[in-house]
Amino acid sequence: MTPTSATDQLRPTGPRLLDPKRELMLLHELEPVVAQNIDRHLKVVRDWNPHDYVPWSRGRDFALLGGEDWRPEDTVLDPAVQASLIVNLLTEDNLPGYHGDFAGTLGRDAAWGEWTNRWTAEEARHGIALRDYLVVTRAVDPVDLERRRLAHMSEGSGGSPGGITETLAYVAFQELATRVSHRNTGSATGCPIADQLLARIAADENLHMLFYRNLLEAALDRAPDDAMTAIRNVLLDFQMPGENQPDFARFSMLIAMAGIYDLQLHHDKVVMPILRHLKIFERTGFGPEGEQAREELAAFLADLEDRASRFTTRREERLARLARRAAA
Repeated sequence: MTPTSATDQLRPTGPRLLDPKRELMLLHELEPVVAQNIDRHLKVVRDWNPHDYVPWSRGRDFALLGGEDWRPEDTVLDPAVQASLIVNLLTEDNLPGYHGDFAGTLGRDAAWGEWTNRWTAEEARHGIALRDYLVVTRAVDPVDLERRRLAHMSEGSGGSPGGITETLAYVAFQELATRVSHRNTGSATGCPIADQLLARIAADENLHMLFYRNLLEAALDRAPDDAMTAIRNVLLDFQMPGENQPDFARFSMLIAMAGIYDLQLHHDKVVMPILRHLKIFERTGFGPEGEQAREELAAFLADLEDRASRFTTRREERLARLARRAAA
């Protein structure tokens, strides 16, 4: 999962902090929308069991119980795929921090609290299933994985913007980014079981994205300037919630070079689908603040597309050079 911060030249020039009183009013106005979307979600969500997606027959004891500890030759996965699995799992592992952030920002009562608890319960399955799969199949070093988990969770949640409207904007894009990353990682493993597991997790993430996207759309209808400013702020400074993991920058480059998650995917499969659904560039009714935020977002998107294209070109050239060397 690649961090996609904006360039310094494209930092937002308008107000960064939204009015707390307006934010609180919007929180109350959106509560019926939250309740409606909980009902919709519960009608379409499919419950599943993490243990059903783990090949337990492939497991064996580690040294403490008389077996053998992990060795590098135990895994058949490419380093980039290992990196993506580790990043994805550690991101899921940090769920207690995300729950605290959401409950503190959106509230613990009524529909908001009900959704946060339901979302947390569904998300918890992801970390359980992924960790069991990785340990049982010895796909990655479990000792290194545990050290990374402790270091990452000790840093705090990471990624949460803090404000109500910015939180809604952030999680809408972040859930879709996570869906794309999980789905592509599963395909890259070459393991049918891992592919099936990560497709199941990605399906959850998609439903969560729809929930938050619907709330963001409702926020745009009710408070267009604030919501537009929040979207601008989030996208120009977007980072995945795992960005404070150990080796995140190096792992992100490996993941991007493997085509699992890169700037082009971020632009084409995450940012633009949500913006198109929200009809950001067709909407009317913005005031000066909202119009300025939309203009800055448009400039950022042009720059993002250009950077994505340049990265893709450089990657293709590098892969072509490596192929020529291997054939020589």
